[in-house]
Amino acid sequence: MSPRPFGPRRAALHRSGVTVIFRPTTPSELDRFLPLVRADAAGGMTADTYTARLAAGEYRPDWTWIAEDAPGATPLALAVWWGDPDEDLPGALDGLFVHDAVRSEAERTDLAAGLLSAGHAAHAAAGASAAPEYHLSLPGDWHDRPDTAEAVAWRQEAARRAGLPVTLERLRYEWTPGDGLPEPTGRLLFAAEPDDEVFVGLFRRVLTDTLDAATRREAEHIGPEAQAREDVAFYRDTMPGDRSWWRIARTPDGEPVGFGLPSRNHSFPVVGYLGVLPEHRGHGYGAEILAEITRILVAETGPEKVRADTDLTNLPMAAAFARVGYRNDARRLVLSAH
Repeated sequence: MSPRPFGPRRAALHRSGVTVIFRPTTPSELDRFLPLVRADAAGGMTADTYTARLAAGEYRPDWTWIAEDAPGATPLALAVWWGDPDEDLPGALDGLFVHDAVRSEAERTDLAAGLLSAGHAAHAAAGASAAPEYHLSLPGDWHDRPDTAEAVAWRQEAARRAGLPVTLERLRYEWTPGDGLPEPTGRLLFAAEPDDEVFVGLFRRVLTDTLDAATRREAEHIGPEAQAREDVAFYRDTMPGDRSWWRIARTPDGEPVGFGLPSRNHSFPVVGYLGVLPEHRGHGYGAEILAEITRILVAETGPEKVRADTDLTNLPMAAAFARVGYRNDARRLVLSAH
């Protein structure tokens, strides 16, 4: 079924005796809300980031919502959803801001929750099966920074009230050519595989005892076969990386050990996915597959940097990143519906 058109919707709440309206913006209102888009302790979005992604089609007026208490007045709050330029629905919430005049944390939270709820209702009416995730890029020591922890807290509570109760913290890694790469050991041989069904089977097999929390939860919800097919479709059809980069890792005698999916997002080459089959875990193969993914990205994209992330609790993957020369430079907090 095709998504229904993403049309304007409104919602309201009463704040201090005044009705606050939640609605999408229009192209002519950029100057009204752009001052709210500024980097703070919980996010790095700037006005320049917004206008650049607006021009690229990744942000859109109808994916940018405001809360206002009077027509033409300075907006009280702003929510910015991101999406692929070719998609009809947004894929993630990128930014959530409340005007400095709203000083009370309780009021900030109420406004933000109402704004997100209104946006989520519009997404659902347009055909979305779940509210888009909210991704916050944070410093690695954000828990120890009172200003960052405070800026995250009201946003997290607002997201929870608006239907994003599940929290996942991920380590973000970065590799640059100056970090170097280990030489191939010869323990694994890598080959392309054009048959998507082969990758469906491998994705299904690596779900056993996976330490990837989001994948595990989704597989429990829809089943491993459906999850495997969704994963293949996502990396093939949604990520801008080339399908021909995908590799299967085998031992010299031809036994499959795992697979790697070099890819890219709209900004950087990325480690799309890396999986080691359950019977081959614990032998350091993850680092070898990661190194091969990186070599392919170097050959195909000539990157200034490669980015990747993994769950905070996925210690084997974190160790593999360290062995290959990736540096943990930040954390990503993901708030989702399930």
